[in-house]
Amino acid sequence: MHPLHTLHPSAPLDPLDLVRLTPLRTRTAGRSSVVVGLIDGRVALDHPALTGRPVRELRPAGTRGCRRGDVCCAHGTFVAGILAAATGICPGCTLLTRPLFTDRPADGGPATCLTGVRTGELAEAITETVDAGAHILNLSMAQPAPSGVRDHALEAALDHAADRGVITVVAAGNQGRMGSSVLTGHPWVIPVIAYDRAGRPMPQSNLGRSIGRNGVGAPGDRITGLGLDGAPRTVSGTSAAAPFVTGAAALLCSLFPGASPAAVRYALTHTPARRPSVTPPLLHAWAAYTALRDGEVVSG
Repeated sequence: MHPLHTLHPSAPLDPLDLVRLTPLRTRTAGRSSVVVGLIDGRVALDHPALTGRPVRELRPAGTRGCRRGDVCCAHGTFVAGILAAATGICPGCTLLTRPLFTDRPADGGPATCLTGVRTGELAEAITETVDAGAHILNLSMAQPAPSGVRDHALEAALDHAADRGVITVVAAGNQGRMGSSVLTGHPWVIPVIAYDRAGRPMPQSNLGRSIGRNGVGAPGDRITGLGLDGAPRTVSGTSAAAPFVTGAAALLCSLFPGASPAAVRYALTHTPARRPSVTPPLLHAWAAYTALRDGEVVSG
């Protein structure tokens, strides 16, 4: 398993209007009582854009920085910035980071960005983050196994998240494949594919029946965010798209604290109404907001 991204040197791009997130962000920056769990590489908590933000780390490593060239930390910091930086989608929400990837593995230690997650490691991270109080999970990572391969520990962890009402958002993957994995095939998970700046699905996104049925699309074309060296980092793919859906979920939970997780999830994935397809529709955060506001969605 590895982070899903392609780097580009292009200028910054603001994609929020593509998925109608801007009007939600004018209504709330997110409540600190809404906890977003980020399972990814370590986050550079000393990054100036994250200083003073409500961010905390499970399993702290004893140092707040990431060394130069740490690809996994760069990935985690980039995703964290989309969510929690001062200019992020939900800077008022609490971000709970659970490091999973590292490019400095010890024998028997955590997985690297390049070699994949060991058996049960992702399941353990999901369970731990859920039990620590997360309301929404963001997993911007590749599929742990091809379609048809069972992973009972991971299935149990996803069931645990569903039982606790934790909304789980997962990147669909950038291999251009048709099919699903344990992650994208779980009925409670929201798989996310990448859309370009013109509102078209990007061809490298994985598609499939469960992805089309339960998922949504989000901006994934040259998304600019936090870099480790002080310069912005620009990333494309489903890894960059997933936190837009996670952020939308966090804002909706903040605006409608009495709404059930099932109602929020349904509003995100079914407003406006969808058609049967292996390609999920583009997220429409404002339609989800109005559906919850007007009482059109009371349960999922």
